Amino acid sequence: MSDSENQSGENQPTHDPYAYHLEYYSEDGALRSEFVERIKLALQERDSNVLVALINPLHESDLGEILAAIDPEARATLVELAGNDFDFSALTEVDETIRLEVVNALPNAKVAEALDELDSDDAVFILEDMEEEDREDILEQMPFEESVRLRRSLDYPEETAGRRMQTEFVAVPPFWTIGQAIDYLRVAENLPDRFHEIFVVTPQFELIGSMDLDRFLKAKRQQNISEIQNDTQHPIRADMDQEEAAQIFEKYDLLSAAVIDESNRLVGVMTIDDVVDVIHQEVEEDIKRLAGVGDEEISDSMIEAAKSRSTWLLVNLATSILASFVIGLFDATIDEMVALAILMPIVASMGGNAGTQTMTVAVRALATRDIDIYNAGRVIFREINIGIFNGVIFALIIGPIAALWFDNFGLGIIISTAMVINMISAAAAGIFIPLLLDRLDIDPAIASSVFVTTVTDIVGFAAFLGLAAWWLGFA
Repeated sequence: MSDSENQSGENQPTHDPYAYHLEYYSEDGALRSEFVERIKLALQERDSNVLVALINPLHESDLGEILAAIDPEARATLVELAGNDFDFSALTEVDETIRLEVVNALPNAKVAEALDELDSDDAVFILEDMEEEDREDILEQMPFEESVRLRRSLDYPEETAGRRMQTEFVAVPPFWTIGQAIDYLRVAENLPDRFHEIFVVTPQFELIGSMDLDRFLKAKRQQNISEIQNDTQHPIRADMDQEEAAQIFEKYDLLSAAVIDESNRLVGVMTIDDVVDVIHQEVEEDIKRLAGVGDEEISDSMIEAAKSRSTWLLVNLATSILASFVIGLFDATIDEMVALAILMPIVASMGGNAGTQTMTVAVRALATRDIDIYNAGRVIFREINIGIFNGVIFALIIGPIAALWFDNFGLGIIISTAMVINMISAAAAGIFIPLLLDRLDIDPAIASSVFVTTVTDIVGFAAFLGLAAWWLGFA
């Protein structure tokens, strides 16, 4: 595409949303390969005019997808060639590895200048993963007021509301009139680009109320703020875990919420777009932990990914050896009836799958606070009954199959009984282990899987082989 085509506007996306979508995305929602190739060509030719023309219409999330799609060495080039036209908020849409890759390739002065243009929550999101030395250097190069705001947010622990809040908000005293508040909004600087409510505070910035924009705009200019303010709906403590904050948003259908410190002073605001990101992050984190891959991201190198997975694989190796030790206790029994070696993986694997199902439900319910002291007993009773029901059903299926397969009625009875025992133990382990870990303040998503699998393997092998040994001795 030539520069003249860019300047004339030909082949550029229209303002029609559907046409925009077709320009960049295929019908399955993936970025069009030809569009990505046009960007790669502009980068190879270092043609900043063409590059800027291509990326300018993109939303920050689309630009994030472009960064993920191009080669690592091309990412810094894209930021360099785009100059002031690069939207740094796109870095909040990519993996940590890509984000750090880009900012580490840029001078700290350039990063400081760019972060000064972002909302505080986006700036904190980018800063929090950087090396402390670079972070301090960047903060020192930013305007004093903005630097103080960002430092205050960074002082809160990771994954708390204080880290996710936006420090730009609208706050007015209760003795102002609506007219005064409107005039203030028209001239004030450093207001958020978008906001859903106006907070009412004392001169010491203690939170005393809020106003929804619709009610504020409908009020007469001469009315006092105190006449139309509401009590603040569900303020969030800055040190509250971000997942708990997200649950408050979900429970009360909030669009935004005030964030307060320990003295009830207003320090920021959380908005629904931040909460959606938190929910996505927490769900992704739970899924990864259940699978034992830690904080691994798709952009991580092979070595980093291997290290991330090796810890729990090592633990799993140890528990597998323990299960093998149980099998070794019955080696004479297996020698006497070879069919046991063929059938015993069935019992263990069925128990393992059943335990994983129960564990997944339990871990997610704990994360969403759906299990508490009031319903824990009922949930445990339900899961145990599910284990009994499934155990009986699959015992009735596998028992006749095993008996006919090896022409041994006793073997059918043995595997049926072992199946019931292991399915019940799987249900019990799947619910009790996450509850116990949660009670001990250990994240059940991290450790439950290995322990549940160990229980089902050991109980499955011990029940099946133990019953077989007893049957052979009795016979």
